[in-house]
Amino acid sequence: MLTDTSLDTSLIWDGLWLNLHIATMEGTGYGELLDGAIATCNGKITWLGLRADLPTGWEKQSIKQVHDCRGAWMTPGLIDCHTHIVHAGNRSNEFEARLNGANYEDIARAGGGIISTVLATRAASEEELLLQSLPRVRSLLAEGVTTLEIKSGYGLTLAAESSMLRVARRIGELLPVTVKTTFLGAHALPPEYAGQPDAYVDAICNEMLPSLVAQGLVDAVDGFCENIGFSPAQIERVFKAAERLNLPVKLHAEQLSDQGGAALVSRFNGLSADHLEYLSGSGIAPMAEHGTVAVLLPGAFYFLRETRLPPVQALREANVPIAIATDCNPGTSPMTSPLLAMNLACTLFRLTPQEALAGVTINAAKALGMASSIGSLSLGKRADFVLWDIDRPADLAYAMGFNPCRATFFAGTLRDRQSVLSVQ
Repeated sequence: MLTDTSLDTSLIWDGLWLNLHIATMEGTGYGELLDGAIATCNGKITWLGLRADLPTGWEKQSIKQVHDCRGAWMTPGLIDCHTHIVHAGNRSNEFEARLNGANYEDIARAGGGIISTVLATRAASEEELLLQSLPRVRSLLAEGVTTLEIKSGYGLTLAAESSMLRVARRIGELLPVTVKTTFLGAHALPPEYAGQPDAYVDAICNEMLPSLVAQGLVDAVDGFCENIGFSPAQIERVFKAAERLNLPVKLHAEQLSDQGGAALVSRFNGLSADHLEYLSGSGIAPMAEHGTVAVLLPGAFYFLRETRLPPVQALREANVPIAIATDCNPGTSPMTSPLLAMNLACTLFRLTPQEALAGVTINAAKALGMASSIGSLSLGKRADFVLWDIDRPADLAYAMGFNPCRATFFAGTLRDRQSVLSVQ
C-alpha cells in the first residue's frame, strides 16, 4: 500500500510536502495520488499517501520544513540512463557537411566521424573535459534529472578512458546528481589497432578493464555490437571479463542491423539492450526471460533520419520494460533534454505519455540496476522528486521546447533551477 497512517512519535520528519498531486509511478498508470502528501527523513521517503490520511497528530511533530506545493504535480526525479556526455569538441561541421551533400566516406576522409571526437577527447586535459561537459549536464538537471549514466568510449586508451571516467565521477561530486559510470572501451577501433580488432579486445579485457576497476571508476560495462563496431564473439569476450570482475553489462545492440546483440547481453543477465531498431523476436524473448530493459534512443533515430522503428508493440506484448534516454553524444544525438526525448518517443515511436514517463523514471532505474532505491515514489526510496507546473502528467511529453520544472529535490534537499545553473 502507498499509504501508511501509523505514526512513530520518535521520528522527526525532515520535510513534509502538501497541496500537490503525485505521480508515484507505482502500480498501474501513473500511480496517481490526487491531493497527496509526502514526508521524508534522512533523505528517504518515510510517509506517502493522501493528505486526508496523514497520521493524527502530525502537526505536533518537529518538522523542519513544510512545503506548500500550490497544486503542483510531483514525479520521481528523472533518470537519463544512456549518455556519452563527457567528451571534447562537437561535430557540427559534419552535420553541416552532410546537409551540403557530403557522404560518410567524404567525412571520414576529412578526418571526421567518431575518431575526430576520440582525438579531441585525448587532447583535452581533465579540467578541459570537465568544463566542456558541465554545461551539458546542467541542461539535464534543469529539466529534473537526478540520476545520470555517463559512458566512456571516446578515449580508447587506458589513460584517456581513465580521464573520462574520473571526470564523470567529479561531475557527481560537483553537482547535485547521482552519476553511474560505464566503461565503453569496445566502442570503436582506435587508430593504433587498425586491422587488429582482436588484439584491441585483448587489451580491453586484460589491461584496461582490470586497471579501471582497481581505480574504482567503473559501475558497468558496455559495447557496440555492430558491423561497424565489434562482433558478437568479441563482445562476448568483453562480457566474460566483466563477469569475472562482478560487473553488470549492457549493450548498444541492433541499431543498424540484427547481430543478435540483445540475446547476447540477455544471456549475461544484462541490465539493458539499447537502440534496438533492428531487434527481432529472437532477441525479445531472451530480454523478457532475463529482465533486460529495452532502452530506446529517439534522439539518435531522429538525428540520423532512421526509418526503421524499434518493435515497440512486440516489446509491450512480451512485458519487456521500456526506458527512454537522451543518448547525448556529439555525433548522432547532441541532445540534452529528457523532456524532448519523451516527446520524440511518443511522436516517433508511438509510446504513450505514461510509457514515456515510466521510461525516464522506474524503467530507467531498472536499466541502471537501481530500481530498489530510485525511479518511483514509495516508502524507503531516496527522496529524489520534481515539482512541475502542469495540469496532468501527460503534459511532460506533450510540449516541445517548454520546461515546466518548478523545483527539484535531491535526497530531500531543494535543488532549484537557478542554483543548478550557477554551480562552478
